[in-house]
Formats: sequence, C-alpha cells, structure tokens
Amino acid sequence: MTTKNSRVWFITGASSGLGYEFAKKALESGDKVIGVARNIEKLNDLTGQFEGMLLPLKLDVTDRQAVFNTVELAFKHFGKIDIVINNAGNMVMGMIGEFSEDEVRFQMETNFFGAVWVAQAVMPFFRAQGFGHIIQISSIGGLISGPMSGVYSASKFALEGFSEALAQEAAHFGVKVSIVEPGGYWTNLYLKMGFAKQKNEYDSLREELAKQSPTESVDSDPLLAAEALMKLVNCENPPLRLILGSFVYDIALENTEKRISTWKEWEEVSRSAEHGIPAPEGYGVSEE
Repeated sequence: MTTKNSRVWFITGASSGLGYEFAKKALESGDKVIGVARNIEKLNDLTGQFEGMLLPLKLDVTDRQAVFNTVELAFKHFGKIDIVINNAGNMVMGMIGEFSEDEVRFQMETNFFGAVWVAQAVMPFFRAQGFGHIIQISSIGGLISGPMSGVYSASKFALEGFSEALAQEAAHFGVKVSIVEPGGYWTNLYLKMGFAKQKNEYDSLREELAKQSPTESVDSDPLLAAEALMKLVNCENPPLRLILGSFVYDIALENTEKRISTWKEWEEVSRSAEHGIPAPEGYGVSEE
C-alpha cells in the first residue's frame, strides 16, 4: 500500500526510452510506479534499487482486455493511481505510398488505440476516487506532419483529437488530462524505428530531404524530458498541451502562425460558406 504523501504512477512503455526515464524520476522522488511494457526484464535494475516501490507488469497495450485486467490489478495492488502516462509507441517512417496496410495499422494500434484502451480502463477508477491525471505522450508530429512521417503523425493527430475530448469529459469528475509534445531525445526509439519498403519512384524526394536535414544534432538528454514532466505533474492547474524542446517550440509556433495567416487570407470565403437556415423538413424527427 501507499503512504499518504506518495503518489502512484501507471506508465506504459516503461522499460525503455522516455518511459524508463519517467519511471526512474518518479521513483527517485519517492513515488510508486506501475511500469508496464511488453518486456519488463529491462526494469529489473529499478526493481532492485527501489524495493517495494515498483510493480513491473507485462502488457501489450493493443490488447484491450489485457489493458483492463492490468489496470484493475494495478489499482488493487497500491490502492489507487494518481498519474497515468500513455507513453507506449512505435515509429515507422516512409512515404505514404510505400506503406503496407499492416504497417499503417501497426502504428495506429499502439500509438492511438493503446492509449484509448488505457484511458477507458482507468477512468472508472478515477471517477470513483475523484482525482487523477492522464498524460498523453504525443510528439511534435502531433502538431506538424511532413514527408516520411505521415503515418506516425496520423497516429499522433488522432491521439491529440481524442485527448482534447477526453480532457473536457474528465474535468467534470476532477480528472486532469495533458498532452505532452516532445521533440527529439536520444532514446532507443531511433534504434527500434522501422522503415516501409522503399520505392524507387521516391528516390529523388529522399535525396532532396537529405540535403535539408540538420547537420548538427538537435536531440537532447531524455533526463530533461523527465524533469519537465515532474514540473507538469506537480502543477496544480496543468496545461492541456506542453511542448518539450526549444527547436520544436519554434517550429510549432511558426507553423501555427502560418495557419492563422492562411485562415485570415481566406476568411471571406470561409464566412461566405455559412448562413443558418431553418431545418429542412423531416430533420429531427425519428422514424418509428
């Protein structure tokens, strides 16, 4: 069981990358962690270092029933959960025309559906206890898309859209939702990253993109992301969105300003396409 002051975290994808750093930082702060992953052996060092504070549980977040069972077990073990971090994810790069159906579904199943299942599983417990904080680990790719990252961004755009609605629904029950949009960090995401089978037709575009790539690293130590996350969970009124990284912050701001500029440029056309009229006959009448 927990002490009065200690919080309990439920972190998916906790065995590596940002998830591992989040788990370690939470444990170092004196909190308890349920670390879930497909491979929990990588959590053995933390289990030994923080005896009784870490509960590793094997879980594939794409299995909806397994998610519900694991969340129930986690709540029973520590008596509560304060913070849920949907961090599990994968990345497959490639041009849109190069992806197979399985590769598209692979990213959506983990990056989007996995987060949906976790949110659905924890909300009954959060509603009952009257508090909780769900943190969705999105990406700068959840704000901006581009060549090679289209399917990955699609999964993150979906995550953010669902999370906006969840935030408004959850607030009624005293539950908070935040979307975290990290930039690049030196984690094993790059090592595990997959690529769709390349088609020769896109070679010229790949060459052009290679010329535009930064010559110096803009990726950071994942510890910085963990420190930022601690500030977020310690905030009484956390924001709906939080960008991590100066490089991606500037890109996001520039992209948003371009969108606003385009909206204003086409404002007359936009407004001319709307003028309320009475409902057509038959609307709003249910059929027997």
